Amino acid sequence: MSTVMITGCSSGFGLETARHFIDKGWSVVATMRSPREDVLPASDRLRILQLDVTERDAIGRAVEAAGPIDALVNNAGIGWMGPLEGTPEEIIREIFETNTFGTIEMVRAVLPQFRQRGAGTIVNVSSSTTLKALPLLPIYTASKAAVNAFTECLALELEPFGIRTRLVLPGQAPGTGFGANARGKMAEAGGIPEAYGPIAKQVFAAHAAAANAKITEPADVIAAIWRAVTKPDCPLRQPAGADAMAFDSLQREICRPANSAERTSEIAVLSCQSGALNVQPMGRSLSFHTGGAASDLASRYANCQRRQSG
Repeated sequence: MSTVMITGCSSGFGLETARHFIDKGWSVVATMRSPREDVLPASDRLRILQLDVTERDAIGRAVEAAGPIDALVNNAGIGWMGPLEGTPEEIIREIFETNTFGTIEMVRAVLPQFRQRGAGTIVNVSSSTTLKALPLLPIYTASKAAVNAFTECLALELEPFGIRTRLVLPGQAPGTGFGANARGKMAEAGGIPEAYGPIAKQVFAAHAAAANAKITEPADVIAAIWRAVTKPDCPLRQPAGADAMAFDSLQREICRPANSAERTSEIAVLSCQSGALNVQPMGRSLSFHTGGAASDLASRYANCQRRQSG
């Protein structure tokens, strides 16, 4: 029986991913900062361990308690939404300690057993915010962009040992409560500085509009994590959700040489008005309220298309 260790399982993607692996017959080691036995179904294939990924000694103890595992899913993370000028240094360090260094230290802790066995899979959950620049997210995005670079380099470093490394990039998922939690932390830290009020108003309005759009569903992220763990031939980067897939495809198109006839996906930019980028991935029309990022991406995409057609 295969065993997966998943961090950050008290809610959101981590909780649903743990349920999915249990349903699929895997043995699951689910970690939480504050363990709760009632959030997951009782099973003899489930163990719940207390773990705060910012505590290095606790990571070592948790990995030792978990025993041999076949896969590690680094899902634990915290959000933040606010301008740099209004973000206290302790918040910045907390975000990087959790999102970036927590991921790195979890990987470091499991590498010896994976390398000695010549097998193992590491899946790091990042964010689609790394695919586009957005206001009020410089710290959170930077912490996740570091995870992207770390994962991509690690994939090359560990391949000779038979260890697979994959990256999952979830899109905007209002159902997870990320925005509400991030704004709550921001309020505790003193709120948005007055000078950034107009920008914040626009961003919060966009998030409120997206709450009804169902851009990314938890099932999208679970499916991407499942592929990353169980499909050896899946690509290193796994965008999860329609918006993440659209922005990933757009970036690939923008970066493609002008004389290349190959297309990465069937995607069309329909229009860009009032900060909303309207795209059509796989025949489905979607509108992303991303402020200036939408105009920038649409403009770059249009320039790319002109180069390719010219």
